[in-house]
Amino acid sequence: MKWMIGSLALTICMQNVQALPQGPINSGPPDVPNPLPTATIPITTTFNSSITSVQSTTTNALPDTTGSVHTSLETSGRESSLPFATSAVSPPTASILVSSVEILKPSFQPTQQLISGNIFAPIATGAPPPNIAPRADFPDVGRGLGIESHQGPLHTNKFYANLFLANQTYPVWTHPYSVAWAKGRNDSDVWGMSVSHIDRKQVVFGPEGQVPPQFYVNPLEIQSIVLCAAELGPSSVLTTDTHQAFSVNANLLAHAGGPPLISFPLVQGMGFVTAIYNSGSVVLRSGVFFREVVYVGDITGKKSFKYRITLADDTKWLVYVTPNVAETSGIPAFKIIDSDEIRGPEGFQGTIQVAKNPAGSDGEVVYDSAAGAYPISVAVSGTTDSHTGTYSISWRRAGITKQKLLMFALPHHVESFIPDITARITPIELMTTSKGMAKGVLSNVFVFKEPDLPVDIGFEPWSPKKGSIHAVSQRAATAINDAARLELAENMAYYIDLDSMYYSGKALSKYAQVVYTVNDLGTEEPGVAAAGLREVQRQFARFVNNSQIFPLAYDTYWGGLVSTAGYGGDVSKDFGNTLYNDHHFHYGYFVHAAALIAYLDPAWLTQGTNKAWVDSLIRDYANPVFDDPYFPFSRSFDWFHGHSWAKGVFDSADGKDEESSSEDAMSIYAIKMWGAVTGDRAMEERSNLQLAILKRSLDNYFYMKEDNKNQPPEILPNMVTGILFENKVDHTTYFGSNISFIHGIHMLPLTPSSAYTRTEEFVQQEWDRLFSDGYLETVTGGWRGTIMANLALIDPQRSFEFFIGKEFDYGFLDSQASRTWLLAWTAGLGGG
Repeated sequence: MKWMIGSLALTICMQNVQALPQGPINSGPPDVPNPLPTATIPITTTFNSSITSVQSTTTNALPDTTGSVHTSLETSGRESSLPFATSAVSPPTASILVSSVEILKPSFQPTQQLISGNIFAPIATGAPPPNIAPRADFPDVGRGLGIESHQGPLHTNKFYANLFLANQTYPVWTHPYSVAWAKGRNDSDVWGMSVSHIDRKQVVFGPEGQVPPQFYVNPLEIQSIVLCAAELGPSSVLTTDTHQAFSVNANLLAHAGGPPLISFPLVQGMGFVTAIYNSGSVVLRSGVFFREVVYVGDITGKKSFKYRITLADDTKWLVYVTPNVAETSGIPAFKIIDSDEIRGPEGFQGTIQVAKNPAGSDGEVVYDSAAGAYPISVAVSGTTDSHTGTYSISWRRAGITKQKLLMFALPHHVESFIPDITARITPIELMTTSKGMAKGVLSNVFVFKEPDLPVDIGFEPWSPKKGSIHAVSQRAATAINDAARLELAENMAYYIDLDSMYYSGKALSKYAQVVYTVNDLGTEEPGVAAAGLREVQRQFARFVNNSQIFPLAYDTYWGGLVSTAGYGGDVSKDFGNTLYNDHHFHYGYFVHAAALIAYLDPAWLTQGTNKAWVDSLIRDYANPVFDDPYFPFSRSFDWFHGHSWAKGVFDSADGKDEESSSEDAMSIYAIKMWGAVTGDRAMEERSNLQLAILKRSLDNYFYMKEDNKNQPPEILPNMVTGILFENKVDHTTYFGSNISFIHGIHMLPLTPSSAYTRTEEFVQQEWDRLFSDGYLETVTGGWRGTIMANLALIDPQRSFEFFIGKEFDYGFLDSQASRTWLLAWTAGLGGG
């Protein structure tokens, strides 16, 4: 058998060897990595040894190094409503009626027993409660394209969603690289997968002339190298398979129903972009243009062959060619056809790997030691011991498995590496799009240690200096009791029985916290807490019974609990909940309320489906296992990035995003407390670890102190990122650009864990820059109370006097906030 490539002839001989993964891999159990194929390819390849070592081109065309940028905010699936209920809380005018002298006596005591083994233990394994009906008619706008057959739930909020949404051409970010299907855009004949890496000097700040800038964004559509096959064209399709929490396979087919010509195992942090060719004719394209191609040599005993490519923008790239054979004779040749095209072997079976090399010869040594191997799936595990947590992210690899894996670590990874992993950091550094500099690490596993787990945070006010505060002054306790009598007399149903899971959850969380506060921190007035608790439980039952305005459904298409509000045609209702936006925000408030109810009345846990309903919410947004048949692993929290992503199945040119870091923290704190009251020690410890990881990532990426090294210095005066996307940072919100909006959404709600995730140093710098010059006097509504409550982290006395003052305006409260709790919060931190 012979192929002709230019003047080179390739002779194929036959011998049995094991194949590398190629084509769609049918999914096994949900999120469990698929076994490698065992089929054999009985070939040995002989290439002609005659090859041109150095090839170069000249062109008068200008390389595309600026791409395109999206400066406007993508609002698809996003309501522009404030994060407060549409009905403002009216000043209470009457006290709650107390019909008995019943006193609540919580029996909960935090367990001190340590657990052994992996803290990623299942919450439950059964179906959601039966009154949550399954639905198979998921809105068409949120359905995926080209998803190969699979078993079990699919991920909705992960980095690769753009591959199966809308026209499938928006990028996905593995960090530090991004890849995007070229799909013949802009009347081109390029149909492969483009690879891009953006340096900080290419970032665009805007609006033009604004200081500090509102946003920075990385350009799109810069096609540094495009991995193509000559057989791809207008009939080509993109499919995906093996959808896991940290990885996915993307496949390019010549036509629908055909076998994949090229498969791309995409894994967060991967050191190379790897293309697995299945009898495709190799073509490399570039919109930046090839200047020079140098054949360097065989680096792994005639298994991998190395080329060095210089692009017209002076960036250096390495290409490694690994034929899928037992033995190779000769050299797989690549020939420059034009400044934008290189031709390689026809009918090629094997891998082509590309990587950008900013580190010269030292970088090449590292890349050589890893070439031919690539990650295909990821596992995460963790343990805790008192205040210390250890967790690992490990990769299963394929290809030449004697080679090491090169993986990129983000700044928060590097900070928490154990010494053995730190020693494996290489000289290779590449900038990410919104997380600072990534460092290359030669390791099949990352192991991290978090030495300051928030194990002693409970329901009461807490600070790093004081710990948990179990009592407040008589003045504060009296004020707490007076406020609780008024707030518990409010018409709870009016604020809870709404058409939004988000607003309803916030109100339930508020009233449950009022009951807790007056019971544990108020003065001894029998019956106030008990009467309030009964009404909170009655309102909570509406949701457990699924009789709210828009009930929940179990979506069988993706696998999750969704509001039915978006089934009527408007998927933006309830902030896009139906299409999996913001589930950790929405459901976290319910979990928080439930934990408080169970603390105050432990018998509630055994009544009906109360516990099963709450467990199902947690499994929806924070499922700790990979093999749950109903919910994917960790829908919201990204264990690679160290924080959650709020965007569900909406395509986005700038990728996933997170708007509220504080509600992210609340959603994890709520699970921690639910684990505490239900005795699920693994859940409690896992949440402690998550809060520690989140605190670290917020300090690195969201909360920009003056010495922040990861965000561009131009935007540091903004103090918070605003909305952090995978590809940009925009100092705004989806509901407006007021300073109080942008910063307040990263403050609310104020919980005991707020003093853990929002450090005094950051809060002081933010206050001094933005709120100390009188700006606060212009802030109205719930934002005023939110900012003043946040002030308690650095000036609890001033904050306490604000909330206890005789002229206090209840209009200054967010719909989750209560005067009762904020009196206790500010007093406990030292205000009174």
